[in-house]
Amino acid sequence: METLPFLFTLAAASSVYLFWFYLLARKLTGPKVWPVFGSLPFLFMNRNRVHDWIASNLRATGGLSTYQTCTIALPFLARRQGFVTVTCHPKNIEHILRTRFENYPKGPGWQAAFHDLLGKGIFNSDGETWLIQRKTAALEFTTRTLRQAMARWVSRTIKNRLWCILDNAAKDDISVDLQDLLLRLTFDNICGLTLGKDPETLSPELPENRFATAFDTATEATLQRLLYPGFLWRLQKMLGVGSERRLKSSIRVVENYMNDAIEARKESPSDDLLSRFMKKRDVDGNFFPTSVLQRIALNFVLAGRDTSSVALSWFFWLVMNHPEVENKIVSEISTVLSETRGDDHHKWIEEPLVFDEADKLVYLKAALTETLRLYPSVPEDFKYVVNDDVLPDGTEVPAGSSVTYSIYSVGRMKTIWGEDCMEFKPERWLSTKGDRFEPPKDGYKFVAFNAGPRTCLGKDLAYLQMKSVATAVLLRYRLSLVPGHRVEQKMSLTLFMKHGLRVYLNPRKLEGGQEEAISAI
Repeated sequence: METLPFLFTLAAASSVYLFWFYLLARKLTGPKVWPVFGSLPFLFMNRNRVHDWIASNLRATGGLSTYQTCTIALPFLARRQGFVTVTCHPKNIEHILRTRFENYPKGPGWQAAFHDLLGKGIFNSDGETWLIQRKTAALEFTTRTLRQAMARWVSRTIKNRLWCILDNAAKDDISVDLQDLLLRLTFDNICGLTLGKDPETLSPELPENRFATAFDTATEATLQRLLYPGFLWRLQKMLGVGSERRLKSSIRVVENYMNDAIEARKESPSDDLLSRFMKKRDVDGNFFPTSVLQRIALNFVLAGRDTSSVALSWFFWLVMNHPEVENKIVSEISTVLSETRGDDHHKWIEEPLVFDEADKLVYLKAALTETLRLYPSVPEDFKYVVNDDVLPDGTEVPAGSSVTYSIYSVGRMKTIWGEDCMEFKPERWLSTKGDRFEPPKDGYKFVAFNAGPRTCLGKDLAYLQMKSVATAVLLRYRLSLVPGHRVEQKMSLTLFMKHGLRVYLNPRKLEGGQEEAISAI
């Protein structure tokens, strides 16, 4: 009998909460809200197309006057009040990333989820900790020597590995998973640039590498933490089960690899990022300890690996579906190489691009940027609200809540990019004469490289790598998708292709019938 008052109280409290939740949800724009479950049923039904689902909800909010902002009711998952504010309008994004930058940090939820892997590295920190690393990294990323080092690593992996693998596949008429090859290539490059240590995952045998495997496992397990309430993954961690068990063992492998790299750099400093950070001092004037150097380096490896490879995968897929764009790219590359290497086609494909040549490829940069507009490597980004605020469109965001800005959705709004927003059109990034790259005046229409104080420091290096790889592949081959292969988005924080990108490679005929020459090199 004593339990009855408790049950009545619980039922009454639950009813009041649900009634309040329902009344509040009726005032919100966004997907339909169900009693108890909010928008979770729709989120579950659209779990394989989350980014498009978010875009459709934002598109349904109306025109410019409403700024494309909606609220998704997630009563069991959201940090505060059961609602997540989602926006895609440039004015709101500018407000979040620049105007009120201090009010929208990564936040405690994000930092807790990524702490075991990334610690207080630059991509998982806020405030003074972030600022110190940002200033240090900014000094290094502006040096010509770092850019030259990146060019050397990219050139080496293309010439000695990628071309060998692709040439053998073309000769044997077998398909390759281009996304997998690109992930390996960018992983080797960023490890070389950051650690001065080459894991050699892009080799003809496509070997498994303990560090690469552990790094992937740790990343996937960390991302899962964001999909569930904090108490669930913390319980798993305490019990040592499930993904948390895999995360712990993977981090141990990653840390051992990083310790070896740090010891090697102490004995023999180089021009890699790790060696450069080892010479720097923190705010107290002390050198960074090994534990901090580990996380600093890992942050750069994570940022530099997936983003470029994923962008290139979508780029090659789009080019395969737009032969007119492919022809313009190959024509531009041919024109530039004719100027720098002469008319001997053998010389065009003997060596990868040098960065002075890459700088001249304006149309190729436009095509890569257009790819990122439609398929940004990081489709959604999340911010924590420190103090109560109001976005430019009048949307109130309470302290402690979460705000998501959908980079994927920005590129799919007619009110932002015009009626042809869904078309793959590199020309939108060029001057009227087509001879200069001209980004939009409103820099917050394109935030694939972030914007404001957290703008990506490696943006120029990313373009250099992507241009070099794109040229190395397209100048030698025409790509064709394996019949029946499905290109679908993988639902994660990075826009991977779920089934990879399986393609056949057909030797390209350059002017003068040089197909045989290309095949022979």
